[in-house]
This record gives sequence, structure tokens and C-alpha cells, in this order.
Amino acid sequence: MAPAPWPLRGEFATVAEAFEAAAQQYGDAEAYVDGTGRLTFAQWLRAADALADRFARMGLRPGDVVGIALPPSVEYAIATMAAIRLGAIATGLNTRLGPREIGSICDGCAMKLVVRQHPASPGGLPGSVATLDVSEVTALWNSGASAPAPTYHGRSSDPAVIIWTSGTTGVPKGAWFDHANLRDIAAAGGVISAPFDRRLSATPFAHAGYMGKLWDQMAWVSTYVLCPTPWSATDMARLARTESITLAGAVPTQWEKLLDALEADGGEIPRFRIGVVATAPAPPPLIERARQVLGCTLVVRYAMTESPAISGTDPEDSDRVKARTVGRAQAGMAVRVLDGDRRPCAPNVVGDVEVAGGCVMRGYWGDPQLTSAAFTDDGWLRTNDTGFFDDGGNLVLAGRRSEMYIRGGYNVYPLEVENVLLEHPGVAEVAVVGTPARVIGEIGVAFVVASDPARPPDAEELASWVRARVADYKTPDEFRFVDALPRTNMLKVDKEALRTALLADRAVGHPPGAPVMGPEGALVSEPGLPRPSTPAS
Repeated sequence: MAPAPWPLRGEFATVAEAFEAAAQQYGDAEAYVDGTGRLTFAQWLRAADALADRFARMGLRPGDVVGIALPPSVEYAIATMAAIRLGAIATGLNTRLGPREIGSICDGCAMKLVVRQHPASPGGLPGSVATLDVSEVTALWNSGASAPAPTYHGRSSDPAVIIWTSGTTGVPKGAWFDHANLRDIAAAGGVISAPFDRRLSATPFAHAGYMGKLWDQMAWVSTYVLCPTPWSATDMARLARTESITLAGAVPTQWEKLLDALEADGGEIPRFRIGVVATAPAPPPLIERARQVLGCTLVVRYAMTESPAISGTDPEDSDRVKARTVGRAQAGMAVRVLDGDRRPCAPNVVGDVEVAGGCVMRGYWGDPQLTSAAFTDDGWLRTNDTGFFDDGGNLVLAGRRSEMYIRGGYNVYPLEVENVLLEHPGVAEVAVVGTPARVIGEIGVAFVVASDPARPPDAEELASWVRARVADYKTPDEFRFVDALPRTNMLKVDKEALRTALLADRAVGHPPGAPVMGPEGALVSEPGLPRPSTPAS
């Protein structure tokens, strides 16, 4: 049932029905702006149904899995909704995945068809998987071809999409969601959804931020304005100016570069309704700068592949709350923090974060064993994150349980330390990882991107900054200044790459504090800068 604020009128069992209703009620509204191409909701429905007819003639049936191995594009959107209109299950394949990952995904979901860019991509497709070149989708869109609407009339409990984890800790896992999930995710949007928003999109469509928000786009009749691939701040700034953007979502580094680009040429500065920060904390200076430049506040959202909506901050929250917490549970969601004995933790005591509600996946596709391990006996999802509630009831994340390290018998949660370092004006980005050490077991190493690379803060200054705010054993033992942090396919900091680079660095005998080379040169340090480190204390 649609909440009152939704422009979309009616009650629908599936996102396929909501899609048809959006095209009927708001057919002339723009759904996508992709370069010079513009697609209305009515055109989207017509192209999707024509492609669904093509799928059916290829032998696709309700319940089959369709992979979309395309960059963010109108063609991706058409292929996704064509599959869903037919009653098939849509899944995105990140275009940066390798053959082993692609093969694992195809085998894991018995994929029937992949829509791909060209015959050479993606690699790793089993011979049993049919393929369709993106050029055929483009031709259907440009020709205005039409076909009878599919006869599929599904239930809200039918599977709709499979969203794959990034696979940084192993092969990707497929979190699957039914149509009721997608409706509940839309209802949980809160302040980041408003009627007829024009959203500047700079994230992969295979991510939960798109695949989990299909119903949301229909319900609010919103327009996606796509940034060209590869992403650039210049392109984002241009689109912000020319496309009447009301909302944008980006990681903190993208926000910083966007603000730089908007201020650099002295042109007119657009005014956003709101901005969303994801995947990493937003430093207070960034929040204040966005307010001054764009006239909008930034809000923080906590989500994961297995639950595309969990919690978030509100526009009225203080900058400190936005910088240090991920707010409160979103509508329809519940969050709890438990200790090792599965008892609720007191405020400010770190424990395991678990979530429940309509936005949580139904399970991992085709893997009941993994699904069982992901949920508690009473049905809560184990996030594998640690955190605590502050005195105001806001959730503060301490980091992934797998990222915790033990220094001299004390647990250290990197995210807590990173949040403290991000409050220092000389720190633009930071990632803290644990690495083996003699005597005390593990030590912390902070990889720091300086706000001003020509004048990085002194390592002892940063160490003193941390010691003044948290327990001394949480202070990183080393500070390494780097140009950039490596990132995963989902734009998260790739801490596994940092740990691997650090271990390799130790293996060849580089002294503590020396520059580290990461994947593809991501960790190349500026020549001539001091590389001090603080001793273990």
C-alpha cells in the first residue's frame, strides 16, 4: 500500500505493476537522462515490454535469472524492467568483476541470459548462458518499437532481484529480494525521497543503491541523471548546473571534488534539496562546506547489500551527530546491539549490530546454509558490524568484526579511530588497519590522505589528537601518508588491499613509516614528504 506522500496512486503487488502505473499516470515525466538521451516513463515501459517480448522469444520464462552486465545507462534500466515485467529475476553484474567471479555468480543462480556490452565481456560466462548484445536494447529504444504487455501477474512474495556482495572476503554472495522488500525499501526512504526528485547518480547500478530502489523510483516518480563513466567531478558539476538536480549521493571524496569543481570556475552554484553520504563517515568540515556552497545539508545513511535501508541521520541533527553516527533506524526497521552473551549492550558499549525489518533480504540465493548462518534464531540479520548506541540513541559503528584487531590484549575497532582522525582539519581521508607485531600481537597502521598534500600534519600531532579523545591503546602505531586510498567495485575503501600491501611491504624489509605501493599505484606517496611514525606505546 502506497503511503500518502507518494505521487503514485494505487495499490500494487509487484514493482512491475507499479512501473506500469507510473507510466500511465506520469508518462511524460523523465525517468532517465543519460548523456544526450532522455527517457520518459512511458518510453521506458514501451521499450521494456518490447525487450521482454524479445526475452520470451529467446525462451526466457518467469522465475529465470537475467544478468545485466552493463555500466549505468538507459539500456541497463530497460533490461532490468524487461526481466521483471516478464516475471524473471533481474541481477546486475558489476562490469569490473573478473571471470572467476562471473562464473561463480552464473553457476550460483543458474543464470539463463546475460545482456552484455560486446561479445568479449564479461569473461567467465558458462556456455549454457545465452547472451544479448546491448546494441539490440539500444535499437529497441531508438526505434520506439512496442509489443503487447507481458501476461505475468505476480505476487508480492515472488523474487524480484538478486544483488551480489562485492566479494572482497570471498566469492560474491547473492542477496535476493522479493517485491514486498522493494516496496518496504521505498517506504523507508524518509527525507532522501521526495516527489519528482531529480537525482544525480554516480554509483554502479549493480549496487543495492539502484537495484534495491526500483520501487522507490516508481513511487516518487523521480528522475535519474547519470554521470558519465568513468566518473569525474567536472561532469558531475556540469550536470548539477544544467539538470536542476535536487538530490545527489556520493562518497566523501566525491563530494569534496564536486565542491572543488563547482567553486573553481566561478559559475553559478546549484542549490540541492539534500545530499546523501554513504560508505564512509563525512568529516564535519565537509558537512559545513556543503551547507555553505550548495545551501543544503548532508545526511548519512547506513545500509548494506543484505539490507539496502537500515538507519540514517536527519537534516536537523548536529554536524557532530552526522559525522560520528549513522543515526536511528529508518521506517520499518529495527536495530539492536548485543554483547557476547546475546544481551543488549548499555549505551556506549560496543557489541554486535543486528537488524530486522522489511528491507532485509529474504536470504542468499540458492544457499540455505549461508542464509541460516546470516540470521539469528529469532530472525534478525547479523550485519557482522560492531557498534554502540550513544546517549542520544544514535547508532555509532565501530567497524566490521573482521577488521577489529587486538593490540596488547585490547580490542581496537578501526572505524572509531578513523572517525576521530577525520575530525582533524589536516585529514581528508583515512583508513586504519591492524597488522601483526611482535610482543603485543597486532598494531594499528593509519593510511592518511592529507587535506593539503604539500603540508601534511605531523604524525605525532595526529597521535596526540587521537590520544586526547580515546583510550591510548587505540592510537595508531604508524601513520603513512598516501595520495589516495584503494577502493572496491562498490567505492568502499579496500582494506584488504591495504593489509596485503602492508604485509608485502614488511616482507621486503621496508622500515615502519616508509611509503607503500598499493594496487595500480593507488598508494604512491608524494616524493620528499616526511614519513614519520609513532612508536608503540
